[in-house]
Amino acid sequence: MTPVYLIPVPGAGTICSAASTRGRALGNETTVEGSAEAAGIAGAFLGARRRGGSLPGFPGRIPDDLVAAYAVQDLAIAGWPDRVVGWKVGFIAPERRDRSGDDRLLGPIFAGQLQAAGDGVRFPVFTGGFGAIEAEYVLRVEADAPADKLDWTPAEACALPARLFIGVEIASSPLATINQLGPRVVVSDFGNNNGLVLGAEIPGWQDIPASGLRAETAIDGQVVGVGGAATLPGGLLAAYAFALARSARRGRPLRAGELIATGNATGIHDILPGQVGRVRFEGHGEIVGLAVAVPGADGGAHA
Repeated sequence: MTPVYLIPVPGAGTICSAASTRGRALGNETTVEGSAEAAGIAGAFLGARRRGGSLPGFPGRIPDDLVAAYAVQDLAIAGWPDRVVGWKVGFIAPERRDRSGDDRLLGPIFAGQLQAAGDGVRFPVFTGGFGAIEAEYVLRVEADAPADKLDWTPAEACALPARLFIGVEIASSPLATINQLGPRVVVSDFGNNNGLVLGAEIPGWQDIPASGLRAETAIDGQVVGVGGAATLPGGLLAAYAFALARSARRGRPLRAGELIATGNATGIHDILPGQVGRVRFEGHGEIVGLAVAVPGADGGAHA
């Protein structure tokens, strides 16, 4: 396992005072009705997730752009028997962006896959697929976002009340090559998300410099990544602003109580069933969990 070290960049001022007032207009796309092809892709991923199985490759033609990928995701959300309680935000490298200009992507977090930190935490990963954990700073929205506001700057996002928590995202998909194939594939399969562990609150987070929020991830006692809020491109509020804007443009404006996992703060760390992951958030607690295989439809683990 190759360690990943994301070194925090020193920053001036607190998270909110350092927020840029400049925004970037997102493409004016909304959810579109899925085609038979999109429905087939969504159905294949849903079937693999239900049986705890893996897929040998992407089940169809990769969507042409992120708009088409979100159409697949919307169909999959509609077909999953659970309610969305939040969204994971993932960063898109510049060379992998499309005509939308989006520098991030969204994936749903479902109620049944939300865990509270403590004893007995499990990280369910797909055997034969992709499995990793990510240290996350998680915002909980405390007021409904205006449904007709489609553009958000980080400074505007800071003004929408939210609380901040430590967390761990379980990044797992039945498709082992999901990240290699790029953001349109990631979006198509729930953003490569298979759950979120929510830990302690970080009180007064708006008044803490980003460089003061540091984290470290270890697998089986070996440190594999260090970083923190300052390693997130644009910071926590850039991720928050993106989630607000893209959700509104999809016809899903954020509501009070929804969670936003703002992005991997120490890297993306592969984990296998039987391994123990531990994420320490300096001064704010830690989250420890055991990776387990996603059970099949019959209750057993399937490859």
